[in-house]
This record gives sequence, C-alpha cells and structure tokens, in this order.
Amino acid sequence: MPFVFSIKDSYRQAVEAATGGKCTVMYDDQGYPSIMVRIPKFYLDEVIAGAPHQVHPAFIVNGIEKSEIWISKYLNVVHNGRAYSLPGQDPAHYVNFDTARNYCFAKGPGWHLMTNAEWAAIALWCRKAGLMPRGNTSNGASSDAPYERGVLASTNESGAYRTLTGSGPATWNHDGTPEGIADLCGNVWEWVDGLKLVNGKIYVHNDNDYDTGNSEGNVDGWVDMLLYFDNTTAGDADTTSHDVGGDPILSSDRTNPMYTGGDVNDYYGYSYVNFEALTAEADVTVPDLLKYLAIFPADAGNHGGDGLWVRNYGERLPIRGGHWGDGSSAGVFALSLNFAARTRATASASARLLFPCNLGSET
Repeated sequence: MPFVFSIKDSYRQAVEAATGGKCTVMYDDQGYPSIMVRIPKFYLDEVIAGAPHQVHPAFIVNGIEKSEIWISKYLNVVHNGRAYSLPGQDPAHYVNFDTARNYCFAKGPGWHLMTNAEWAAIALWCRKAGLMPRGNTSNGASSDAPYERGVLASTNESGAYRTLTGSGPATWNHDGTPEGIADLCGNVWEWVDGLKLVNGKIYVHNDNDYDTGNSEGNVDGWVDMLLYFDNTTAGDADTTSHDVGGDPILSSDRTNPMYTGGDVNDYYGYSYVNFEALTAEADVTVPDLLKYLAIFPADAGNHGGDGLWVRNYGERLPIRGGHWGDGSSAGVFALSLNFAARTRATASASARLLFPCNLGSET
C-alpha cells in the first residue's frame, strides 16, 4: 500500500486537530503509523544573512523542488525491520549506519534516513528563530537547565541514560512548542546520510538526493568538495582512542593525519573543536554550500557552543546532535565525523525518518 497523502482516518485527524496541522500520521506500505512534523520549504536568505534567495538544498530532490518535508517527530523505534516515529519509547540503539539506513528505506518509496541537508535546514532555522533546543545532555536532564528532565528508559543498560522519545519538556523540541521535533539535542546521536569523509576529504550529496548510493569506498554520484579536514598539529601512531591536540581545520590538502599509521577505519587519534570556532587555512575560500549544510559555521556568531569531532583517516560517517553525556557540546550543530560504523553498532546512535512531499501529491 503506497502512502497517499489525502487519505484521512481517526488517528490522523486527531493528531492534526491537536497540533493545528503541524503534525500528521503517515503510514508505510504495510500500514503502520509514524507521527511526522511538517517543515515548509524555505529559502537560504531566510536563515542566513546575506545568502542568496534560493531554496535550501534540503527541499530539492533529484532536481525537483519540494513544497515541504516531513520529519519524524520522535527518535525512531524499530518493528519488523522498519523504523517508526512514536512517542514514549526507548529510542532504537546499537544501530550501525547501514542498518539505520535500511530500516528507513524498507518502509517503501520516499521514506529515507534523515540526510545532513535536512538536519542542517532545521539547525539553521532554529538558530535564526532564536530557538536552540535543549535536551537530555546530562544523564536524563538538560545540562543547561537541570530542572528539565525526561523519563529514563527502563531498559537502559548500565551507564546509559536514554530518555523515552518525546518525554522531555517543549524546550526540548525544535520550535519550543509541544508540536515540534523532539530530541534533536542530546539523548542519542543520530545517523545522517549525505555526508562522509574519505581520508579527510569531504563528500556530500547533490542537493538532497537521498537515494544516492552509499557504500564503503564508493563516491559515485557524490559531490567532491575539494576540501579536507586537516588538523593544526601533527597526529601520532598511538593505537588508543585519544585527542591528538590542535584543532580540526578546513584545508585544500591533508598534511596532518590524526593517525599516522595508515588510512584505517579504526578509532585512534581524533581532534575536537567547538563548531563555531572551526576555521579554514588562509588560502582556502570556504564554499557557501558547507555553510548551508552546517559543516562550517554560517557566520562568526554563536552556534550554541556545540562540538565538532573529527578523525581524518579512513571513511567516516556523520552522527549529529550529541548524546546524554555530552553536556554543552551537544546541540543541533553538534557533528561527529569520528565514526566508521557501517557495521559497528553503538548504544548512543539512532535514526530518524524523513519523507519529502509536494502538497496534494501521491507518493
């Protein structure tokens, strides 16, 4: 059963009535529901001062402009190998990238893992609106507002502090209302598609072409940004996970791999910087696209103090938002390019569904 936007039912009607149409219920091709938040198309100059009056790339799929995208209101849970957006659940965890992507594609045409372009669109909107969401960044509470707490999942293993999806206050939603997207800041990191590093080199999707292939070592159909994440100090050959010092920096070449023992997909040296403090080498002109995709600061202003973690060797896949123990480094601009986890799962990584749509269309 393909998803048909125009069909109504009592559950969908109730959700739409309660949220003023900001949220709806969408069904996959097996008829199971997900609660989704509507994000209308917007333009770059509406979220970044001085940007051109062009549609944000998140709303362009295979050359077709979309009037809106629908984003999972909640971190996803998994049922029968498919991802769903439902409230009050322990979010899916111990999920590697390839599995998260497949859980979303399995739902039928149009469904996909949230892309970096889509995440960036929301982050830029939040910043422009002055509504940077808080979240579970201190073992079930907000590190910035400790009186704000979610409901801890009863299934947490030792040392984990996941909160049930959407159980925090409205300040943990992207727009500060009960109808907003929950848990973009903290709780569990979220895999996103459409961005990767290969030995430090940056590759992104063309616009929001979420169906671009994504396999290890293959960059067919990807946009080569011709820039690298280098480091301001030399790396080392230490085979423990450690901060090598210095800061990640954008460069036209990689002269300081953080691990000097070869381009392996292992977890040795890394480097960290506050996202808003990321800079480029003096001879590098930063492409505006990296700002539109929240890979580089939009300007010199505040971006929430969120963190950027990088390993510039091997293939690295992005997780965003931070987790329950990341404190002030978590947030909508938090980006970790540390992981090579196509097949390695972690307790602190999850997934979020997306569905692009044109009003009145059948997809």
